[in-house]
Amino acid sequence: MIDQVSPRQLAAWGQHHQQQGRLLVLDVREPAELQIAGVRPDGFDLLTIPMHDVPQRMNELDPDRPIACLCHHGGRSQQVAHFLAQRGFTCLANVAGGIDAWSSELDQTVPRY
Repeated sequence: MIDQVSPRQLAAWGQHHQQQGRLLVLDVREPAELQIAGVRPDGFDLLTIPMHDVPQRMNELDPDRPIACLCHHGGRSQQVAHFLAQRGFTCLANVAGGIDAWSSELDQTVPRY
């Protein structure tokens, strides 16, 4: 099952799963989107892999580590989370509302687009 967590809930979700490792936020947006807005790692690790590159770069991901997928509004990240779950990843979340919600809920310095 893919947990749906808001940006505000992300830290608590990571704490809840800390026995499985340090939280990784997997940002699956495209490079042009990353230039517009990004998150600063605070209490988590950050890895950026565009959605369509995830299958070729899965070796960079630990299937037992807590991973929260992030995109613009939450659609692509949900697809990536499902893709990973089908391949044996056990601790997954989707950041509901994506970076847009991150900006409005958590860090207003993150530009909205």
